[in-house]
Amino acid sequence: MHLTVYLSGEIHTDWRDEVAAACAQKKLDITFLGPVTDHDASDDCGVLIMGGEPDKVWHDHKGAKLNAIRTRTAIGRADVVVVRFGEKYKQWNAAFDAGYAAALGKALVIMHGSDHQHALKEVDAAALAVVETADQIAAILNYVITGELSAK
Repeated sequence: MHLTVYLSGEIHTDWRDEVAAACAQKKLDITFLGPVTDHDASDDCGVLIMGGEPDKVWHDHKGAKLNAIRTRTAIGRADVVVVRFGEKYKQWNAAFDAGYAAALGKALVIMHGSDHQHALKEVDAAALAVVETADQIAAILNYVITGELSAK
């Protein structure tokens, strides 16, 4: 079985690479999709493509809309959506992605540390799984694809 997995959430660590490496080690047939993780490109895409804006709010507005085209398209194509909430920043966009995926009925996996458990209890309640590590995500995806349990 082939899966398409959207990896949403924080962009300040290499967690996406860790998930991809853990899945590659298990030889899982997965296509990974995700947001643009180059902060400057993500912030400036709107004005670079559609023209400058004198006010920062409209600059951000253009970028957010273009990024939304990418995000909505990718979440729509995904079989599974993994949303990572990091330690350092509040990821409002990640919470929005989780809600959007839940509204579309996507299989939703949430990843965060135990210190975020209370703050994310409603997001966690919408998920089919809540994990803390990339290896746990790979084990879930392995089980979904093969129906087999693997050692951690």
